[in-house]
Order: sequence, then structure tokens, then C-alpha cells
Amino acid sequence: MTDAPETIETDTVTVSCDGGTKLGHPAVYLNMGDDGKILCPYCSRLFVLAPSSDA
Repeated sequence: MTDAPETIETDTVTVSCDGGTKLGHPAVYLNMGDDGKILCPYCSRLFVLAPSSDA
């Protein structure tokens, strides 16, 4: 999971991704679970749980 085109830090374990552009992809909801990170299956954006997060 290191070749992600974009890494987004978040405070929640559940995130929504739509590709981030006007021509993105359908909105999907992703759950990081215990890993603290998740890769979007459509656009390969990497979402990581912020170290300061209470989640």
C-alpha cells in the first residue's frame, strides 16, 4: 500500500471516496478496521488514520 497516488489522513475509521475529481468514480464507503489504513479499490487513494485520532 505504498504506491498510492494520494494519501489522505482522517480522524475516522470509516471514510467515503468518490475519486476526488469531477470524473471520479461512484462513492464508496470504506472501513479501515484494525489496520488503520485502507486503499480505495477504484482509484487507489490511501486513507490512513491520523495518529492523533481517538478512533
